Amino acid sequence: MRRSGELSYSGTSRARHSGNEIILLNSHDGTSSYQMLAGTFRFVCANGLVCGDTVADVRIPHKGDVTGHVIEGAYEVLSGFEQAQESREAMQAITLDEGEAEIFARAALALKYDDPDKPTPISESQILMPRRYDDRRPDLWMAFNRVQENLTKGGLRGRSVNGRRQSTRPVQGIDSDIRLNRSLWLLAEGMRQLKA
Repeated sequence: MRRSGELSYSGTSRARHSGNEIILLNSHDGTSSYQMLAGTFRFVCANGLVCGDTVADVRIPHKGDVTGHVIEGAYEVLSGFEQAQESREAMQAITLDEGEAEIFARAALALKYDDPDKPTPISESQILMPRRYDDRRPDLWMAFNRVQENLTKGGLRGRSVNGRRQSTRPVQGIDSDIRLNRSLWLLAEGMRQLKA
């Protein structure tokens, strides 16, 4: 599992096939703080989307009343779910044309493959490709989900810099996963604000 988290359902999650998730990060040796983040979990693809820096990010040091602080932090993250739900609904209301979706995908590729001197091993159209029939909707929320899943799960056929065929790798490390997910959320939020 990429991260530990607790899944809780929002009032409309059954209809939308997603729910809110509190993501709890902790070092194995207690050298860094507990970190709790707001996330969205899509049941159909087992994706954990992390809602960017603006929604909820609580850090709790390993000292004092840790249990009490974790409980308080969980409530603070829970209060951020309403904002995440509003953003999700706003993204679902925005239709992207092919050009806009391609620009979004190009920016997402730059987030994962951040070396401007090397071509990316995969294309914008590959990360926009739905893995399920129901994910074909042209709204921003679905484009964001397709891009996020294809970048984090890997398995896409591409070519390396020297022209060899290769398959993209899934994002394995928790830090890399959180960083990419947050960046993708902020990118989608930026697109939402541009289109509003």
